[in-house]
Order: sequence, then structure tokens, then C-alpha cells
Amino acid sequence: MSKKLIIVGIAVIISGLFLVLFKDRLLNSELNSKSPITQIDFKDSRPQIRVGNADIFIDIADDNEEKAKGLSGRKSLKDNEGMLFVFENTSYPSFWMKDMLIPIDIIWIVDEKIVKIDSNVPAPSPGAPDQELPLYQPPTGIDYVLEVNAGFSEKNEIKVEDNVDLTQI
Repeated sequence: MSKKLIIVGIAVIISGLFLVLFKDRLLNSELNSKSPITQIDFKDSRPQIRVGNADIFIDIADDNEEKAKGLSGRKSLKDNEGMLFVFENTSYPSFWMKDMLIPIDIIWIVDEKIVKIDSNVPAPSPGAPDQELPLYQPPTGIDYVLEVNAGFSEKNEIKVEDNVDLTQI
């Protein structure tokens, strides 16, 4: 009986040493595994809309303060994210690129249809005076404006008259 206890004790010690010595390697291989047991899926909890055939996670600007700030100061956007500006009544807003750091596409929407796309709108040069910044306007009254990365519309073949599914907001 004591022989079995000694063997079990040695096995436990060897197992413990193995875990101590190879802990980092084991943890890294588990984290990098494609197994559904170890893979953690963090789902984006923001609302999502569909523009043409592209799904976009959005931040919503629906009050005057959020609309004024917009994407100003943001250093980047992921390929599948943007900001949706919501207007309660049909509006004719003017947009400018004040304090913008990244170029964008501006997509003008009325009745869940795209009516205009301003593509590849550049960020202003640092220190550009406000009065020199161009204004971007819709051709008609709109309900929503969507700002996405510059080139998004072209890359996803988004065009005027495409549908915009806003049912998840």
C-alpha cells in the first residue's frame, strides 16, 4: 500500500512540475485554439443597420450635442461601423468636417432610401480656418445621415436608390 502511495505522490509531483513549467505555453495554446469551447465570441452590442448588402454597427447621434460632435476627434473606424444621425422631421442639414481626423463617405437617407452619397470626403488640413471648410448638403429633405469610412460605399457597391434597413434601431 505504501508503494502505491509513493507512486501516486510522485505522479502528483511530476504533474505539478509539468503545470508550473509549461503553464504559459498551455494557456496560450488554449487561447489561440479554434475550438468552440475555448473561443470567446464578444458580440458588438451596438445597433446594426443594413445599407444595400452591407451590415454596419452604428453609434447614434440623435440630440443636438451628439450631432454637433459627430465623428470629430475619432482617429479611426472599423470597416463595418459608422455613425447614424437621426432627424425627427425631414431636414436639410449642412455637414462639415470640423475637427475630423479621418476621411469619410456621407450617405444621405430619406424614407429608408439613399438619395445622395458624398464619397471620400477628406479630413481638413490641421489648422484650416472654419470659414474655409466646405459644406456638404443633401439634394432634398432627409431623415438620416450615415457617416462611414471613406471608400466604404465603393467597396460595398452602395449606390443612390439602395435600401437602408433601419428596423433594428
